Amino acid sequence: MATGEEVRAARDAKLDELHERLASAVERLVSRDDWHRALEFAARFRARSFGNTLLIWVQHLEAFEQGRVPDPEPSYVAGYKQWQTLGRQVAKGQPGYMIFAPVTGRFASSTPQDVASWRRLGRFEKPKAGEAVRSRMIAARPAYVWDVSQTTGDPIPERPAPRLLEGEAPAGLWEGLAALVEADGYRVLSVDHEGVIGGANGLTDFQARTVAVRTNMDPAAQVKTLAHELGHVRLHGPDNPDWAGHRGIGEVEAESVALMIGAAHGMDTSSYSVSYVSGWAGTVKDKDPAEVVQATGERVRKTASALLDALDTMQLGAGDPPGLIRDATPSRAERTPPATIEQARPAADAAVRSL
Repeated sequence: MATGEEVRAARDAKLDELHERLASAVERLVSRDDWHRALEFAARFRARSFGNTLLIWVQHLEAFEQGRVPDPEPSYVAGYKQWQTLGRQVAKGQPGYMIFAPVTGRFASSTPQDVASWRRLGRFEKPKAGEAVRSRMIAARPAYVWDVSQTTGDPIPERPAPRLLEGEAPAGLWEGLAALVEADGYRVLSVDHEGVIGGANGLTDFQARTVAVRTNMDPAAQVKTLAHELGHVRLHGPDNPDWAGHRGIGEVEAESVALMIGAAHGMDTSSYSVSYVSGWAGTVKDKDPAEVVQATGERVRKTASALLDALDTMQLGAGDPPGLIRDATPSRAERTPPATIEQARPAADAAVRSL
C-alpha cells in the first residue's frame, strides 16, 4: 500500500502535468486565426485621454438608461468614418458621444534648446534649412464617437471567451473551500448578482477581508469561483512577499489553482479557464501568454496541493479535464478577460482582485 508521502508525490506530479497541459492549451488558443483577427481589429482603436474616457463612460451610461444601447459599459469606440472603414455604419438615430479632439500646430526653431525661439509655421509654410520641427497641441475641438453597439454591419472579430460552468458542484466542495477561506481570516459573502461586485463573478477584498461570490450562477460556477478567490487569498494578499504585483499574473495563478482543485474533484473547468487564463496572460507586457503560464507553475502547484491536502472531500486519482486533452473552443461568456481594446471603464483598484 502506498504511503501518504507517495500518494502526495503522485498527486503533485499530476498537478504539474495538468499545468503543462494548461500552458499547451493556452498556446493553441492564442495561435489560432480567430484570436489574431480579434487582436488586429482591436489594434485599430486608439487610446483616449482620461478625460475623454470619462466623457464616453458618462454618455454611454446615459444612453443605456434611455434604452438606446444594450449594455451599461462601452467597449469598442470609434469615429463615424473609422466605423465605415471597418465595414460598419452608425445606426440611424444614434447620437454620438462628444469628446475633445486635439488641434495641433507645427513649430520650427533653429535653436531648439531656447524655448522662446519656437515659431508656429503657417498651413503650407516649410521650415528653413537646419530648423527643427515639432508638433504641439494648441487647442481642442469637439468631436464625436460611437460605441460598437450603436453600429451595424460586418461582424466584430472576437477572441474565444470564457463559458460559465453549468450544473451541480461536487458534494461538500463549497463547504470545504469556504472553511479554508474563513480559516485565513476572511468572510465568505453570497451576493445576489454581479452588479453588487462590479460585474464580476467573484471578488476578494483584502482590506475588508471578504470574499464575495454571486449566486445567480449554477452551483458548479459558484464553487469554481470560490476556488479562484481562495487562490487570490493564498497567493496575493498584501503580506505575501512572493507576490509580483501584476494583475494579469495574479489572475492566471488564481484561475490555475481553481482548475487544479476542480480537476481533483472531477470538474472540467477548461471551457472557462483556458480562455480566461489566455486573456489575462496576454496582458503581461513583452511575454508570450504560454510563457506566463509556465512561469507560474511552482507557485500554483504548491498552493493547489496545500489546499487539496486541507480539503476533506472525495478526490479523484486521475483528475484529467477532458477540455485540456482536446483543443477546446470556448464560446462567448457574460464577462470576458481584458482584450487589447479601448475600454472606457477606469482601472480597478489594485488592492481588490476580481474574477
